Amino acid sequence: MPFPLPRLSRDDFASELAPLSPEPLSSGVMDSLYAYYQELGRWNEKLNLIGPGTAGEILARHFGESLAALPSLPAGATSGLDLGSGAGFPGLVLAAARPGLEMTLVEARERKWAFLLSAARRASLSCRCLNVRVRLPLPSGLPESLDVITSRALRLDPQVWGALSRRLVTEGRVLLWVGESDPELPPNLVTRGDIRLAGSDRRRILVLRHV
Repeated sequence: MPFPLPRLSRDDFASELAPLSPEPLSSGVMDSLYAYYQELGRWNEKLNLIGPGTAGEILARHFGESLAALPSLPAGATSGLDLGSGAGFPGLVLAAARPGLEMTLVEARERKWAFLLSAARRASLSCRCLNVRVRLPLPSGLPESLDVITSRALRLDPQVWGALSRRLVTEGRVLLWVGESDPELPPNLVTRGDIRLAGSDRRRILVLRHV
């Protein structure tokens, strides 16, 4: 059921979030992230974006675990694709932290897609939001050339991952938020390491490259 998020001032939000980031966040980036947080709070009271189980740890569990991917983003990345964006993690967070990265957010559920549109506008983020399902053949509107593909919760068939990975540039990466087990992936996606997430023995970001 819908649940209110903790009410934080901009200063409290910034002071709690800054230690969770692997790199310093500028004042402008923090402004964008706080605007997104405010919009998330408004929508969460009518739409179940963040459940009560993690609402109290939203900065560490959702914002912090999204920011953990920053060191693994390709240098100079300008085109990203976030699959199953839902409440905007990690896509909106990475778009805010990397103003030069244009993210395409994909969400099949119409109400959550509407939230993403609203949050991206409020935070003045360079994002495109698509209300489509990711399957073969790949839906129209997805970028033809990608520096990074991210997904935190969406399960896809290996054949779909194979088609998506062929759109990666030479140094492009796929970042997947996973648990103990790796998902089934096509042979053209190989592991290049993982990032263990703070506060958990199981949650990690799997870093993949196309070969």
